[in-house]
Amino acid sequence: MIFTSPRSYLYVPAVKPELFTKAASGDADAIIIDLEDSVPLPEKAAARADVRAWLETRTTGDTEIWVRATPEFLAEDVEAVARPGVDGIMVAKCSIDALARADELLTQWEQARALGPIALIGLIESSQALRSLPEMASCNRVRTFGIGEVDLLADLRIRNTPETATVIDSLRTEVVVACAAAGIAAPIAPTSTDFRNLDAFTASTARLVDMGFRGRTALHPSQVPIINAALTPSDDDVIRARRLLELYNLAQGGPTVDDRGHFVDEAVVRGAREILARA
Repeated sequence: MIFTSPRSYLYVPAVKPELFTKAASGDADAIIIDLEDSVPLPEKAAARADVRAWLETRTTGDTEIWVRATPEFLAEDVEAVARPGVDGIMVAKCSIDALARADELLTQWEQARALGPIALIGLIESSQALRSLPEMASCNRVRTFGIGEVDLLADLRIRNTPETATVIDSLRTEVVVACAAAGIAAPIAPTSTDFRNLDAFTASTARLVDMGFRGRTALHPSQVPIINAALTPSDDDVIRARRLLELYNLAQGGPTVDDRGHFVDEAVVRGAREILARA
């Protein structure tokens, strides 16, 4: 089965409610209203109230709405934002216990408020979460995982340098493999905090797509078109994918060759189906 998810997720600080509607009307496929790192502790209650008020007055649109919640305040965060129009909760510093608790709370509020199903994304930010990936991937509601790379590397005592790039790639690959093995959507690539260097962001996004990520978070709207472009198959890719399926069907599901004489079997066709699903 092929799962598709938003290409771009734009973070919006929960302490800036004046940006909610603008962000949801922009180019991002999804926005993540952040109740975690962007909100100082004394402002948590006010931020929740602002998010709740916006959700209650928002008209439905095409942009997915996610909220990043904190495990320590999961009950308060979920109670505030489990409202019509919310597609999911991103659980920061996720763990098996936090995901199970989020599922329990969402079930409670879905029943109380007659809501449709609300999904979960777990944010991998610790060595413990990395090691628990297979178990967490089987938790109810989990659509996929993202990587909180700054926190994860700090927990692992790994510096982000050119010399450690292969080590960091190996950690990213663990998340890609876990999602594929569990049959859930491909993971969301980590954020780049250097939002002014768009050339570097373009290159890194293309590389992360090649590594198996099928979405990326953005800190600034200028990053969103780059993510969308990297994750949108080109017209040529779509034409080739359709032709592969045509040839494969003519061969009645058996091995064949494409127009360039390259061997085509089920494994090749799986890639073509994924391209068409994303297109």
